Amino acid sequence: MSDMTLEVRNLRTHFFTRAGVVRAVEDVSFSVQRGRVLGLVGESGSGKTVTGFSIIRLVDPPGRIAGGSILFHGRDLAKLSEREMRGLRGNRIAMIFQDPMMTLNPVLRIDTQMIETVRAHAKVSHAEARARSRDALGMVGIPSPDERLESYPHQFSGGMRQRVAIAIALLHRPDLIIADEPTTALDVTIQAQILAEVQKLAANVGTALIWITHDLSVVAGLADEIAVMYAGRIVEAGDVATVLDRPSHPYTHGLIGSVPSRNKRGTRLRQIPGMTPSLLDLPEGCAFRARCAYADAACEKDPPTTEPARGHALRCFHPLLEPVA
Repeated sequence: MSDMTLEVRNLRTHFFTRAGVVRAVEDVSFSVQRGRVLGLVGESGSGKTVTGFSIIRLVDPPGRIAGGSILFHGRDLAKLSEREMRGLRGNRIAMIFQDPMMTLNPVLRIDTQMIETVRAHAKVSHAEARARSRDALGMVGIPSPDERLESYPHQFSGGMRQRVAIAIALLHRPDLIIADEPTTALDVTIQAQILAEVQKLAANVGTALIWITHDLSVVAGLADEIAVMYAGRIVEAGDVATVLDRPSHPYTHGLIGSVPSRNKRGTRLRQIPGMTPSLLDLPEGCAFRARCAYADAACEKDPPTTEPARGHALRCFHPLLEPVA
Protein backbone atom coordinates (compact mmCIF):
# COMPACT_ATOMS: atom_id res chain seq x y z
CA MET A 1 0.00 0.00 0.00
CA SER A 2 1.23 3.46 -0.91
CA ASP A 3 2.37 5.78 1.88
CA MET A 4 0.18 8.52 0.37
CA THR A 5 -3.20 8.28 2.09
CA LEU A 6 -4.86 11.35 0.59
CA GLU A 7 -4.12 13.57 -2.40
CA VAL A 8 -6.36 16.57 -3.03
CA ARG A 9 -5.80 18.16 -6.43
CA ASN A 10 -7.31 21.46 -7.62
CA LEU A 11 -10.41 21.04 -5.45
CA ARG A 12 -13.20 23.54 -6.05
CA THR A 13 -16.35 23.63 -3.91
CA HIS A 14 -18.93 26.28 -4.77
CA PHE A 15 -22.29 27.28 -3.29
CA PHE A 16 -24.80 28.36 -5.92
CA THR A 17 -27.03 30.87 -4.13
CA ARG A 18 -29.57 33.43 -5.35
CA ALA A 19 -27.09 36.17 -4.50
CA GLY A 20 -24.41 34.55 -6.65
CA VAL A 21 -21.76 31.85 -6.58
CA VAL A 22 -19.79 31.52 -3.33
CA ARG A 23 -16.38 30.07 -4.16
CA ALA A 24 -15.75 28.59 -0.71
CA VAL A 25 -12.86 26.39 -1.90
CA GLU A 26 -10.97 27.34 -5.04
CA ASP A 27 -8.09 25.40 -6.58
CA VAL A 28 -6.94 23.74 -3.33
CA SER A 29 -4.24 21.07 -3.50
CA PHE A 30 -2.43 19.18 -0.74
CA SER A 31 -1.52 15.65 0.30
CA VAL A 32 -1.27 13.71 3.56
CA GLN A 33 0.96 10.69 4.00
CA ARG A 34 0.31 7.68 6.20
CA GLY A 35 1.01 8.49 9.85
CA ARG A 36 1.43 12.22 9.18
CA VAL A 37 -0.53 15.19 10.54
CA LEU A 38 -1.51 18.16 8.37
CA GLY A 39 -2.60 21.36 10.12
CA LEU A 40 -5.13 23.34 8.06
CA VAL A 41 -5.23 26.87 9.51
CA GLY A 42 -6.76 30.25 8.75
CA GLU A 43 -9.38 32.74 9.88
CA SER A 44 -13.08 31.90 10.15
CA GLY A 45 -14.58 31.80 6.67
CA SER A 46 -11.32 30.89 4.95
CA GLY A 47 -12.69 27.58 3.66
CA LYS A 48 -11.09 25.14 6.11
CA THR A 49 -14.26 23.38 7.22
CA VAL A 50 -15.76 23.26 3.72
CA THR A 51 -12.54 21.59 2.55
CA GLY A 52 -12.99 18.92 5.23
CA PHE A 53 -16.66 18.41 4.37
CA SER A 54 -15.76 18.15 0.68
CA ILE A 55 -13.25 15.35 1.34
CA ILE A 56 -15.81 13.28 3.20
CA ARG A 57 -18.55 14.27 0.71
CA LEU A 58 -20.89 15.96 3.20
CA VAL A 59 -21.46 19.23 1.33
CA ASP A 60 -25.21 19.85 1.11
CA PRO A 61 -27.04 21.77 -1.66
CA PRO A 62 -26.78 24.50 -2.82
CA GLY A 63 -23.12 23.58 -2.40
CA ARG A 64 -21.35 21.01 -4.54
CA ILE A 65 -17.88 19.94 -5.59
CA ALA A 66 -17.38 21.89 -8.81
CA GLY A 67 -14.05 20.38 -9.85
CA GLY A 68 -10.83 18.66 -8.86
CA SER A 69 -10.04 15.23 -7.49
CA ILE A 70 -9.86 13.71 -3.99
CA LEU A 71 -7.69 10.61 -4.17
CA PHE A 72 -7.95 8.32 -1.13
CA HIS A 73 -5.49 5.45 -1.60
CA GLY A 74 -5.77 6.19 -5.31
CA ARG A 75 -9.60 6.15 -5.46
CA ASP A 76 -11.26 9.43 -6.42
CA LEU A 77 -13.85 10.07 -3.68
CA ALA A 78 -15.50 12.73 -5.85
CA LYS A 79 -16.57 10.00 -8.30
CA LEU A 80 -17.82 7.40 -5.80
CA SER A 81 -21.52 6.69 -5.31
CA GLU A 82 -23.21 7.60 -2.04
CA ARG A 83 -23.40 3.90 -1.16
CA GLU A 84 -19.65 3.50 -1.64
CA MET A 85 -19.01 6.60 0.49
CA ARG A 86 -21.17 5.23 3.31
CA GLY A 87 -18.91 2.19 3.39
CA LEU A 88 -15.89 4.45 3.94
CA ARG A 89 -17.33 7.05 6.34
CA GLY A 90 -16.83 6.10 9.97
CA ASN A 91 -14.78 3.10 8.88
CA ARG A 92 -11.74 4.07 6.80
CA ILE A 93 -12.42 7.83 6.96
CA ALA A 94 -13.75 9.57 10.07
CA MET A 95 -14.60 13.16 10.84
CA ILE A 96 -14.68 14.83 14.24
CA PHE A 97 -17.03 17.80 14.11
CA GLN A 98 -16.70 21.03 16.04
CA ASP A 99 -20.22 20.51 17.41
CA PRO A 100 -20.45 17.04 19.01
CA MET A 101 -24.23 16.96 18.53
CA MET A 102 -23.58 16.56 14.79
CA THR A 103 -22.27 13.10 15.76
CA LEU A 104 -24.53 12.14 18.66
CA ASN A 105 -28.25 11.28 18.54
CA PRO A 106 -29.86 12.98 21.58
CA VAL A 107 -32.51 10.25 22.08
CA LEU A 108 -30.21 7.22 22.09
CA ARG A 109 -27.90 6.01 24.84
CA ILE A 110 -24.17 6.27 24.22
CA ASP A 111 -23.71 2.49 24.21
CA THR A 112 -26.40 2.08 21.53
CA GLN A 113 -24.72 4.63 19.28
CA MET A 114 -21.20 3.32 19.73
CA ILE A 115 -22.10 -0.36 19.42
CA GLU A 116 -24.07 0.34 16.22
CA THR A 117 -21.05 2.22 14.85
CA VAL A 118 -18.75 -0.73 15.54
CA ARG A 119 -21.09 -3.38 14.14
CA ALA A 120 -21.93 -1.33 11.02
CA HIS A 121 -18.41 -1.99 9.73
CA ALA A 122 -17.10 -4.98 11.71
CA LYS A 123 -18.59 -8.46 12.15
CA VAL A 124 -18.18 -8.74 15.91
CA SER A 125 -20.43 -9.77 18.76
CA HIS A 126 -22.43 -7.31 20.84
CA ALA A 127 -20.12 -7.95 23.80
CA GLU A 128 -16.99 -7.30 21.73
CA ALA A 129 -18.51 -4.11 20.29
CA ARG A 130 -19.36 -2.93 23.79
CA ALA A 131 -15.82 -3.68 25.01
CA ARG A 132 -14.36 -1.66 22.13
CA SER A 133 -16.71 1.21 22.97
CA ARG A 134 -15.72 1.13 26.63
CA ASP A 135 -12.03 1.13 25.77
CA ALA A 136 -12.50 4.06 23.38
CA LEU A 137 -14.20 6.13 26.11
CA GLY A 138 -11.35 5.37 28.47
CA MET A 139 -8.85 6.38 25.79
CA VAL A 140 -10.28 9.92 25.65
CA GLY A 141 -10.29 10.35 29.44
CA ILE A 142 -13.91 9.65 30.36
CA PRO A 143 -14.03 8.24 33.93
CA SER A 144 -16.11 5.13 34.74
CA PRO A 145 -16.62 4.29 31.06
CA ASP A 146 -18.84 1.25 31.79
CA GLU A 147 -21.33 3.46 33.62
CA ARG A 148 -21.13 6.33 31.15
CA LEU A 149 -21.96 4.01 28.26
CA GLU A 150 -25.48 3.80 29.71
CA SER A 151 -25.92 7.59 29.75
CA TYR A 152 -27.69 9.82 27.25
CA PRO A 153 -25.92 12.76 25.55
CA HIS A 154 -27.82 15.35 27.63
CA GLN A 155 -26.28 13.85 30.77
CA PHE A 156 -22.80 14.91 29.60
CA SER A 157 -21.26 18.37 29.64
CA GLY A 158 -20.32 19.92 26.29
CA GLY A 159 -16.70 18.93 26.72
CA MET A 160 -17.63 15.35 27.67
CA ARG A 161 -19.90 15.06 24.63
CA GLN A 162 -16.98 16.16 22.46
CA ARG A 163 -14.81 13.45 24.00
CA VAL A 164 -17.49 10.87 23.17
CA ALA A 165 -17.57 12.12 19.56
CA ILE A 166 -13.77 11.79 19.37
CA ALA A 167 -13.98 8.27 20.82
CA ILE A 168 -16.50 7.28 18.11
CA ALA A 169 -14.13 8.59 15.42
CA LEU A 170 -11.30 6.45 16.86
CA LEU A 171 -13.35 3.22 17.10
CA HIS A 172 -12.20 1.69 13.80
CA ARG A 173 -8.71 3.18 13.80
CA PRO A 174 -9.40 4.75 10.39
CA ASP A 175 -6.82 5.47 7.69
CA LEU A 176 -7.83 9.15 7.68
CA ILE A 177 -9.31 11.41 10.35
CA ILE A 178 -10.54 14.93 9.59
CA ALA A 179 -10.74 16.88 12.84
CA ASP A 180 -12.61 20.21 12.70
CA GLU A 181 -11.43 22.13 15.80
CA PRO A 182 -12.44 19.23 18.05
CA THR A 183 -10.69 20.42 21.22
CA THR A 184 -12.01 24.02 21.25
CA ALA A 185 -14.54 23.26 24.02
CA LEU A 186 -12.14 21.20 26.14
CA ASP A 187 -9.99 22.34 29.04
CA VAL A 188 -6.23 22.44 28.55
CA THR A 189 -5.51 19.19 30.42
CA ILE A 190 -8.00 17.14 28.43
CA GLN A 191 -6.93 18.86 25.21
CA ALA A 192 -3.35 17.74 25.83
CA GLN A 193 -4.57 14.18 26.50
CA ILE A 194 -6.57 14.08 23.26
CA LEU A 195 -3.66 15.48 21.25
CA ALA A 196 -1.35 12.85 22.74
CA GLU A 197 -3.82 10.07 21.80
CA VAL A 198 -4.19 11.20 18.17
CA GLN A 199 -0.41 11.56 17.84
CA LYS A 200 -0.05 8.00 19.19
CA LEU A 201 -2.71 6.79 16.73
CA ALA A 202 -0.87 8.41 13.82
CA ALA A 203 2.50 6.99 14.91
CA ASN A 204 1.43 3.46 15.88
CA VAL A 205 -1.45 2.74 13.50
CA GLY A 206 -0.47 4.93 10.56
CA THR A 207 -3.60 7.07 10.57
CA ALA A 208 -3.29 10.23 8.48
CA LEU A 209 -4.79 13.26 10.20
CA ILE A 210 -6.07 16.62 8.96
CA TRP A 211 -6.38 18.97 11.95
CA ILE A 212 -8.50 22.03 11.11
CA THR A 213 -7.92 24.89 13.54
CA HIS A 214 -7.20 28.57 14.04
CA ASP A 215 -4.95 27.80 17.03
CA LEU A 216 -1.35 27.99 15.84
CA SER A 217 0.00 26.78 19.19
CA VAL A 218 -1.87 23.45 18.76
CA VAL A 219 -0.57 23.05 15.20
CA ALA A 220 3.01 23.85 16.27
CA GLY A 221 3.04 20.92 18.69
CA LEU A 222 0.89 18.45 16.75
CA ALA A 223 1.35 18.78 12.98
CA ASP A 224 4.10 17.68 10.64
CA GLU A 225 2.97 19.93 7.78
CA ILE A 226 0.84 23.04 7.71
CA ALA A 227 -1.38 24.61 5.04
CA VAL A 228 -2.56 28.20 5.49
CA MET A 229 -5.90 29.09 3.87
CA TYR A 230 -7.24 32.51 2.97
CA ALA A 231 -10.46 33.28 1.06
CA GLY A 232 -10.84 29.71 -0.17
CA ARG A 233 -7.24 29.18 -1.33
CA ILE A 234 -4.09 27.77 0.22
CA VAL A 235 -1.64 30.68 0.25
CA GLU A 236 1.30 28.89 1.90
CA ALA A 237 2.13 25.30 2.77
CA GLY A 238 5.12 23.33 3.98
CA ASP A 239 6.60 21.66 7.03
CA VAL A 240 5.72 23.26 10.36
CA ALA A 241 9.23 24.54 11.14
CA THR A 242 9.54 26.30 7.79
CA VAL A 243 6.11 27.93 7.76
CA LEU A 244 5.99 29.00 11.41
CA ASP A 245 9.63 30.08 11.81
CA ARG A 246 10.17 31.58 8.36
CA PRO A 247 6.74 32.44 6.90
CA SER A 248 6.96 33.81 3.37
CA HIS A 249 3.38 34.98 2.80
CA PRO A 250 2.37 38.31 4.43
CA TYR A 251 -0.88 36.72 5.64
CA THR A 252 0.95 33.87 7.39
CA HIS A 253 3.34 36.43 8.88
CA GLY A 254 0.36 38.44 10.15
CA LEU A 255 -1.32 35.39 11.69
CA ILE A 256 1.80 34.46 13.62
CA GLY A 257 2.38 38.08 14.67
CA SER A 258 -1.17 38.19 16.09
CA VAL A 259 -0.39 35.48 18.65
CA PRO A 260 -0.04 37.21 22.07
CA SER A 261 3.13 35.29 23.00
CA ARG A 262 4.87 36.84 19.99
CA ASN A 263 4.33 40.38 21.30
CA LYS A 264 6.48 42.08 23.93
CA ARG A 265 4.81 42.66 27.27
CA GLY A 266 3.14 46.06 27.44
CA THR A 267 3.05 46.63 23.67
CA ARG A 268 -0.08 46.72 21.54
CA LEU A 269 -1.13 43.43 19.99
CA ARG A 270 -0.13 43.29 16.33
CA GLN A 271 -3.03 42.55 14.01
CA ILE A 272 -3.87 42.19 10.35
CA PRO A 273 -5.76 45.32 9.19
CA GLY A 274 -9.19 45.07 7.60
CA MET A 275 -11.46 42.06 7.22
CA THR A 276 -11.65 38.94 5.07
CA PRO A 277 -13.42 39.81 1.80
CA SER A 278 -16.84 38.34 0.99
CA LEU A 279 -16.53 35.12 -0.98
CA LEU A 280 -19.46 36.39 -3.06
CA ASP A 281 -17.44 39.37 -4.25
CA LEU A 282 -13.76 38.52 -4.22
CA PRO A 283 -11.46 41.17 -5.73
CA GLU A 284 -9.56 40.44 -8.92
CA GLY A 285 -6.08 39.07 -8.38
CA CYS A 286 -4.76 38.35 -4.89
CA ALA A 287 -7.62 38.27 -2.37
CA PHE A 288 -5.30 39.53 0.39
CA ARG A 289 -4.02 42.64 -1.43
CA ALA A 290 -6.45 45.09 0.23
CA ARG A 291 -4.99 44.12 3.64
CA CYS A 292 -1.37 43.71 2.57
CA ALA A 293 1.34 46.35 3.15
CA TYR A 294 3.37 44.96 0.24
CA ALA A 295 0.64 44.99 -2.43
CA ASP A 296 1.24 46.77 -5.72
CA ALA A 297 -0.06 46.69 -9.30
CA ALA A 298 1.28 43.16 -9.84
CA CYS A 299 -1.13 41.88 -7.19
CA GLU A 300 -4.10 42.80 -9.37
CA LYS A 301 -3.39 39.50 -11.14
CA ASP A 302 -3.86 36.11 -9.55
CA PRO A 303 -0.48 34.97 -8.16
CA PRO A 304 0.61 31.49 -9.28
CA THR A 305 1.69 28.82 -6.83
CA THR A 306 5.48 28.63 -6.66
CA GLU A 307 7.92 26.44 -4.74
CA PRO A 308 10.68 28.65 -3.29
CA ALA A 309 12.14 25.59 -1.57
CA ARG A 310 11.53 21.86 -1.79
CA GLY A 311 8.18 21.05 -0.16
CA HIS A 312 7.36 24.72 0.46
CA ALA A 313 4.45 26.05 -1.65
CA LEU A 314 3.64 29.76 -1.86
CA ARG A 315 1.04 31.90 -3.63
CA CYS A 316 2.45 35.46 -3.49
CA PHE A 317 4.23 38.02 -5.71
CA HIS A 318 6.11 39.57 -2.76
CA PRO A 319 7.38 36.80 -0.44
CA LEU A 320 8.97 37.82 2.82
CA LEU A 321 12.52 36.72 3.58
CA GLU A 322 13.14 37.57 7.23
CA PRO A 323 12.30 35.02 9.99
CA VAL A 324 9.61 35.76 12.57
CA ALA A 325 11.00 37.71 15.52
